[in-house]
Amino acid sequence: MQDKEVEILLIEDSELDAEITIRALRKNNISSHIVHLSDGVKALDFLFGVGDYKYRDTSQKPRLILLDLKMPKVDGIEVLSALKSNAETRAIPVVVLTSSKENPDVNKCYDLGVNSYIVKPVGFQNFMDAIASSGIYWMLINQPVDN
Repeated sequence: MQDKEVEILLIEDSELDAEITIRALRKNNISSHIVHLSDGVKALDFLFGVGDYKYRDTSQKPRLILLDLKMPKVDGIEVLSALKSNAETRAIPVVVLTSSKENPDVNKCYDLGVNSYIVKPVGFQNFMDAIASSGIYWMLINQPVDN
């Protein structure tokens, strides 16, 4: 896969949630160019072109990042903070997709500049519908910043 093909970066440690998310996006023809990374360290390495991704062309940015909060190594709030504090990645829309309804998490994410905060719905179909709706908005309706 070429870097320029990355439309959605999914940062999710749950294989099941990642599988459902990817399935919903593809089923609704929202994007077939999805990169899934399972933790915050891999995500930051990918986005900033370091570690295993040191040869990646970082000028090719994802159009959307779907970000879980509760992850090992580096959590989603730390990833969000790094993204929104860097001029090169600040404009990439970030949608937090998490099971946490905790007010401190919600408030912290909006303080850091998250574009949307979605609590993962319970139930397979509800989860699929939420992903499809969000994907349609961010990938087809929202006007992105030119990179």
